[in-house]
Amino acid sequence: MSIIIGIDPGSIRTGFGIIKSEKQQLSHIAHGTINAKGNSVPERLHFIYQALHEIIALHKPHTAAIEEVFMQINVQSALKLGQARGAALIALAHYALPIDEYSPREIKKTIAGYGAASKDQVQFMVRAQLKLSTNPQADAADALAIAICHACHCAFRKKTENTVC
Repeated sequence: MSIIIGIDPGSIRTGFGIIKSEKQQLSHIAHGTINAKGNSVPERLHFIYQALHEIIALHKPHTAAIEEVFMQINVQSALKLGQARGAALIALAHYALPIDEYSPREIKKTIAGYGAASKDQVQFMVRAQLKLSTNPQADAADALAIAICHACHCAFRKKTENTVC
């Protein structure tokens, strides 16, 4: 049994999703969106760090997965995303969690079977795979998708490489 936290970093909204993976069965534990508060970038990054710190302390995940930084057209947006990602990585490192990283395309392909799946498709597939009654908010759905992606990749690694995630 493994409890996995998935994180979809963002400087304004950071999504998180926590699932349990046991014998190739996935179940939902929690999900949500951290709406960063503060007037400056350092204040918002600290808020993200603190919120994730509390979420990790509450749910005690065994492993973590986070979305890789991807190139965007707007360099400032990519920089802010990288900073939010850094705040999340520090929160995970505080608990010495093993961290795996996945590209947006890899996450979408794992979740929906198509690397260019839309936000709606990802939300629908997360809802279906975790048997949720409603679609999670987009950032939380992305975070749950990251956690599901990690669970699938871990299961594959266990079968083919005889390794533990």
